[in-house]
Amino acid sequence: MGQIIFLRHGQAKNNTERILSGRTPGVPLTDIGMTQAQQTAELLEHMNISAIYSSPIQRAKHTAEIVGKHNSIDVTIDDRLIELDMGKFTGVPYDEIFTSHGNVFMKFYNGELEIAHNGVETFADVKKRVASIVEEVIEKHPDENVVLVTHMDPIKAMLSTIVDLSPTNLFELIIANASLNLFREKDRKFSLSGINVMHPSRFDQNW
Repeated sequence: MGQIIFLRHGQAKNNTERILSGRTPGVPLTDIGMTQAQQTAELLEHMNISAIYSSPIQRAKHTAEIVGKHNSIDVTIDDRLIELDMGKFTGVPYDEIFTSHGNVFMKFYNGELEIAHNGVETFADVKKRVASIVEEVIEKHPDENVVLVTHMDPIKAMLSTIVDLSPTNLFELIIANASLNLFREKDRKFSLSGINVMHPSRFDQNW
């Protein structure tokens, strides 16, 4: 039995500024984000990792590189782990989006047409690309533990294929920066074995 371990990138500049950066290039990890990534790298040291795949977006790629360096594993970039294409909302502050369009995240999880009409990738499409890389990883690394470094909504996409989550549940669920989300796989069947796993020192902090 192997584990697919989804790792969200460490805290990045867009997280602290509350801007929906999407696929905008040049959004780096903060100093805190780099510390988080290093702590997570140390956690993974004990988990017998065979491979690391990463989103090409800078904040995820840098997180993956920190983890890979600590564990002496090369990072493979895969576009299926990329952040959402946020269309017309790219680069806009959260508060401004909510004021002009309401709760776009609930609309995203509900699959409402307004999302696609604004050029935003649909949740259904995110689920398809995440399922695709997971299937490939299982074939390439049978019964091995593999890390996929990505963003919050691809992780939620994986969760929603295992657990029956409503749009409200998905919206309210926060995947913490640099947290591990673990899925056990056996004969193409998955079970959730950990969510928001991170260094114990972080559980009483706001980051």
